[in-house]
Amino acid sequence: MTVTFADLGLYAAGLFVLFLTPGPVWLALITRGMSGGFHAAWPLALGVVIGDALWPLLAILGVSWIVSEFNGFMTLLRFAGAAMFWFMGLNLLRHADRRISADSRLTQPGMLAGFLAGVVVILANPKAILFYMGILPGFFDLTRVTVQDITAIVLISIAVPLIGNLIFAAFIHKIRRFLTTPRAFRRTNQVAGILMLLVGCIIPFT
Repeated sequence: MTVTFADLGLYAAGLFVLFLTPGPVWLALITRGMSGGFHAAWPLALGVVIGDALWPLLAILGVSWIVSEFNGFMTLLRFAGAAMFWFMGLNLLRHADRRISADSRLTQPGMLAGFLAGVVVILANPKAILFYMGILPGFFDLTRVTVQDITAIVLISIAVPLIGNLIFAAFIHKIRRFLTTPRAFRRTNQVAGILMLLVGCIIPFT
């Protein structure tokens, strides 16, 4: 291996910060967790694993060449990501009173439906794309990585978000009965919407 345990530890810390930043995966977990509890949310967390394995693998194996060849690519991607977060944040604030059950796309029952929702959410997640394509190359020298290095990086990319998402899903399950009143639900949506707007403001400058 060419990467050190210190490199991997620093990368894991970066992934943890990424997990703590509100985004589409958080909203999807909240939606399924509030509608069906942990049983409905954990398949979504497993679906997210697909993207958490795919994005770093693509970044390592060559998609990051776009960043070096086209100087404006990351700038365009940042603003596209910011626009998406603004859209989601404003939509949450506009429909803060809407019941979660109204979103049938994320609340369809069944493990397969939850798993597929997780795959879709992570593959379209601008926060994840920005991190893996723009920031991951800064943690490692991708011109020297071995198969063992790639395996370690991908496994950490899977493990950190998965553990965080499962803990978050369990937390939503525990508190969901306190958030079922219209007032509490409205405030939850408002806070989530504001956080989305803040993330959208920060992304262009990262």
